[in-house]
This record gives sequence, C-alpha cells and structure tokens, in this order.
Amino acid sequence: MANAGDQGLMVLIEQNAAGSDVSIIDVSSQDFMTEVIEASNEKPVIVDFWAPWCGPCKQLMPVLEKCVAEAGGAVKLAKVNIDENQAIAAQLRVQSVPTVYAFIGGQPVDGFAGAQPESAVRQFVDRLVEQAGGAASSVDDLLAAAEDAINAREFASASAIYQDVLAQNPESTEAMGGLIRCLTGAGEFKPARDMLAAMTDEMQASDPVQQAVKSLDMAERGAEAAGRLAELEARAAADAKDIQARYDLALAQYGAGMSEEAIESLLACMRMDRSWNDDAARLQLLEIFNALGPAAPEVIAGRRKLSSLLFS
Repeated sequence: MANAGDQGLMVLIEQNAAGSDVSIIDVSSQDFMTEVIEASNEKPVIVDFWAPWCGPCKQLMPVLEKCVAEAGGAVKLAKVNIDENQAIAAQLRVQSVPTVYAFIGGQPVDGFAGAQPESAVRQFVDRLVEQAGGAASSVDDLLAAAEDAINAREFASASAIYQDVLAQNPESTEAMGGLIRCLTGAGEFKPARDMLAAMTDEMQASDPVQQAVKSLDMAERGAEAAGRLAELEARAAADAKDIQARYDLALAQYGAGMSEEAIESLLACMRMDRSWNDDAARLQLLEIFNALGPAAPEVIAGRRKLSSLLFS
C-alpha cells in the first residue's frame, strides 16, 4: 500500500519525533538566498540575528519560536548566528543583536531591534501574515485539511500539516493519530509501531490514536495476506459459494491496495449469509471503512450498498 510519491514522509516524521519544526531553521551564508530570499516568495520569512553571548537574544528567541509555531506554518523563522555569518550581518547593516527582519517577496518589509514582549512579537507575526494575504490557520482548519489530504492518499502533505498542528499543540492526539495513519498509508508499518511505542499510555489510549492503531492492524494483516492474492483468487473462483475463501480474498485485496474489490468481496459474503461466522464479513467491512476514512469515495459507495443490503 506504499505510495511512491510519499518519499518525504519519513523525514517529516523523524523531524517530529526529534521535536523539531520545519518552519523554524538555522540559516548560514551558504543557504541564506534559498531559505530566506527565495523562500519569502512563498510565505513571510522572519530572520533573527543573534549571538551566543547575547542575553536579550536568549530572551527573544523562544518567544519568536512560540509565535511562529502558533502561526501554523503561515510564516517561517530563520535564525542567523552573527558570529558565524558576519558577512550577512554586515550586508544587512545589523549593528546590534538581537535584530529581526521580515522578508516578503524577496524584500525586507519590517523589523525591530532588541528583546520584545510576547504580545508585541505576536502582533508582528500577525501583521506579516495579513500583509502576505493570509491568516494563520486554526488547529481545526489544519486537522480538516490533513483529513482531506489523507482521503486523497496524499500522505506526505497530510503529515506536513500534522507537523504544523503539533507545533501549535504538542499534546494533540488527533495529530499523533494522523501521523500514524500517514505512515500506515505509506506502508511504513514499523516506524508507525515505533512512534506508537514512544507515546505515553494516556496518548495511546486516546480515541484518535486507537482508531489509527486499528487501521495499522488492518493494514498489517492485509499486507501479509496480499502475498496469497493469486491463490485466494483461484479458491474463490473455484467455488462461488465458498464464503471463507471470499472473506480471505477480501483481506488480500485490501492489502494489495484493491479497496473497492475488497468491499465488493465482503458484500458478496453477506449476500450469501449475513450472519456467517458471527457477522464476520460485516465487521471486517466496517474495519475497512474505518481504515479508509468516511470521505473516501469507495467508502461512501460501499456504505450505500451495505445499507441497501441490510434493509432490503
């Protein structure tokens, strides 16, 4: 079930596990043009010029990082150590630290010098977001966007959004469960298990994480069964009334990425005997619906067929 387009997914997950934020980076002379000037064409970039010996810098930096993280990816923070990058500081006429510049469209548009209270820094960030023509997304908006990306099988994009949510709220179990679902969708089962193991018992017991674990369990079983796809197809074809064969085939089809076929196979089992094996076909079908998500087109169609079958 891995998606070749999701090669960046593991990098994003590893960054999250390490507690880093892709919107907050260190910049040097070598990558200033790319990470600040060019990047500011996509979103505002705040440049914090600081030095290890500077007390006010140590006060300002965590405030900047917090406000940028709360912006949910709408702005980027680039930190420049002036002791190691004197040429950049000289070029931008940085005379004291901390000095902060904001870039939009490749040009400096705002700035300030010296430590500032959190309220002033937040207003500074909000002005930049508004000036760039947007607003920082709320957590609910980000989670909705991530869900849409998962339904579209865009797991790397969904993972990046969940990173932004965790930057705003490191305790978000919705985002944690979402990251596990992203890894599961990309076929990265072991990293998903590793991420789960690193969570606290309370996080693991939360509904979003538990739902993600069910999807992971289902995907692992499906991947194992997918190796027998040809064999199970032959068994089901040999005897159209063999419910067990068709039930086993459904799991193999799901593991092979054939979700629509898996749903049809389970519906066929129910048409033969709704109560077979303690309602096993219906329960398996609901597990697939849960794993795929309620907005997936095959789930919407499958639920409609299931309702017709149950109430006919």
